[in-house]
Amino acid sequence: MAVINISPSLKSILQICKPLLLVHADKIHNSAVNYAWTNEPQPGPKKWLKYNEKIYPPQSPDEEPRPAFVCHQRTNIKYSPWKMWYIASFIRGMPVDEAIRQLKFILKKGAKDVRETIEEAKELAVKEHNVEFPSNMWIAESMVGKGVVIKGLRRHARGRPGIVEYFHCHYFVRLEEGKPPKHYYQPAPKQPHEQLEDWVKKMRQRKIISSL
Repeated sequence: MAVINISPSLKSILQICKPLLLVHADKIHNSAVNYAWTNEPQPGPKKWLKYNEKIYPPQSPDEEPRPAFVCHQRTNIKYSPWKMWYIASFIRGMPVDEAIRQLKFILKKGAKDVRETIEEAKELAVKEHNVEFPSNMWIAESMVGKGVVIKGLRRHARGRPGIVEYFHCHYFVRLEEGKPPKHYYQPAPKQPHEQLEDWVKKMRQRKIISSL
């Protein structure tokens, strides 16, 4: 059995700290906190909802009326953020009722969470933001963020472990009062005949090098 030599100064430190360690031994741990194994809520973004608390100055009669809006979110959805991006991009610029109607036909797991988040935002618009007609709103912003990533182990051949990552995502939506714009993305996409005219113009502007 090996004998460990401890210096006198270290012995004195251990004698001082021993009573403290015995009292607080049940509270000391050196492991990382895994929110999936506890009853505590998982951390999520908080800045997006602060836009609802912003107070704007009163407008003059000659100014264009500022449309009402409401921001809402759902955090740590058990779904891939890369898959959720397709759903979030699909409903941008749609009226609220049309977006909810279209999401009912999307056979993706994340479509249900997006639809429920929009329905909750409609209720908040009426209860807390004095919106008279909740159907008179459109999807002004629809975004996805990466959430908590929980790592696990998977058994591989010959007793080797493999890392498994369980991804979560955050979904953010902003509803704005009024009718949606004709083209959400600016500049507006060109019509087929306009694309043909641009192509013909580009072809006629070609120059053959070293020619007459």
